[in-house]
Amino acid sequence: MKKVISIFFLTIYLFSTTEAVELFKLPVVFQHYHEHKAIDKDLSFLSFLDIHYMHGSPRDADYDRDMQLPFKTPVHPTIIATGYISPTPISFIALKVFFIEKKQHLIYNTTGYSFNYHSSVWQPPRTC
Repeated sequence: MKKVISIFFLTIYLFSTTEAVELFKLPVVFQHYHEHKAIDKDLSFLSFLDIHYMHGSPRDADYDRDMQLPFKTPVHPTIIATGYISPTPISFIALKVFFIEKKQHLIYNTTGYSFNYHSSVWQPPRTC
């Protein structure tokens, strides 16, 4: 039962919000093809579709009948518009980003060093 109800609602949705309602006009295509076939015996169905759908809508003797074919006129005017409530827009405040550079300052205690000791390496050896 759920499957039948879901198919029913899907069908209602598709036919009311899309151009699927044009599929109801398919019998008109075959009737109009037979009308053209009575006039021209060599007319194939593909050439019929080519005449009516690939070359625009020229105003000829059966223009009104051509406009009854599916997908020849704009969207059906009785289409039910679906409602959509848009959420409240969210406003963002751009904050200025500050990067704090952390520098490491090393302080050396130089009181214990004797620079003379290191320089004594380069002196010539002493003899006793």
